[in-house]
Order: sequence, then structure tokens, then C-alpha cells
Amino acid sequence: MSADAPVRCPWALGVSDAYLAYHDEEWGVPVRDDRRQFEFLILEGAQAGLSWSTVLNKRDGYRRCFAGFDPVAVAGFDEARITALLGDAGIIRNRLKVRSAVTNARAFLDVQEKFGSFSDYLWGFVDGRAVVNHWATQDAVPASTSLSDTISRDLKARGFKFVGTTIIYAHLQATGLVNDHIETCFRHAACMEAAR
Repeated sequence: MSADAPVRCPWALGVSDAYLAYHDEEWGVPVRDDRRQFEFLILEGAQAGLSWSTVLNKRDGYRRCFAGFDPVAVAGFDEARITALLGDAGIIRNRLKVRSAVTNARAFLDVQEKFGSFSDYLWGFVDGRAVVNHWATQDAVPASTSLSDTISRDLKARGFKFVGTTIIYAHLQATGLVNDHIETCFRHAACMEAAR
């Protein structure tokens, strides 16, 4: 790394250019678009037990297989479509995870109907404003919080799968409801500004 390179969260370094771009351009940016929220919901669930780089490398496959992350289309997937997806090397071929994406699409549509949008529902847990943390080191960043506990319980009660508290906290971080860039990272201030 050159002396004039910006300071970044340590987790983003040394993996791949795609991983670095994800950190620099997406992670922590507030997402208020339902299709993007659904995309991260599917991808975070797919990550369970795996590395994020594995999921990131298959993101294009997920876009193709899951109708561009259109929850209406995914909610309509039948058993034949699920079986076909399990044969596609472009995604993580885990039956429970693929089936949960379909289940979650249906629950997602129910939330949209009840709250107007999934984004409104989710942002309602933080009163519409991102939680901005001020971590000095990566080691200080938690894997879950009472906020992710609460949202996880609520999502499970609404029929969602693969939404444990750690997965949900990762979702909140990714979609900018929580700003967990370390304070010295050049993206910390940028994500704070984007949340205003």
C-alpha cells in the first residue's frame, strides 16, 4: 500500500479488487430501495457459514438466477425452479438457502403490503436515521447488537428464514442502517454524510 493510499477498514484489505470496491463503494451506504434491500437479504443469508468474498464472487450468478433480485418473481418460484437453481454453479447450491430465498421473498412482499415498503419497515427500527458508531479498531466492532436481536426476532415472527442476529447485523452494516466503518477509515465520514 502506498503512503498516500486512504485508510480503510482492515477487513477490506488484501482479498481482491472486487472486495475493495465493495468496501469503498457500497458497504455502509444507506439503502432505501427495496430491490437492493432484497438483494442484500438474499446474499447475507447465502453467506451463512461462508466468507463474504465467496458470495461476492457469485453475485452476478445470483442476479441471473434470482430474476435481478425481483421479490415478486422470486416469490413465484416453484419446486421445479428451485431444483433447477440447485444445479447452477453460479450460486451457492444449498437447498435450505435457496428455499429460504423463496420463502423470504414471500415474507418480504407481506412486509411491503403492511408497511408500504420493506425499507420503511427496516428503517423504522432506527427512526429513519443510521446508527453511527465510532470504533477505533476492527476488533471493537460487534458481530451483533440488541438492535439486530430485535429485528431478527421480528423477521422470524414474520416467517423469514436465515435471519439470525449475526446475519441481520451484517445486513444492517451492508445497507447503511449502521455505520461500522472504523473512525479512521475514509468511508466513515462519507457514509455519515450519505445518511443525512
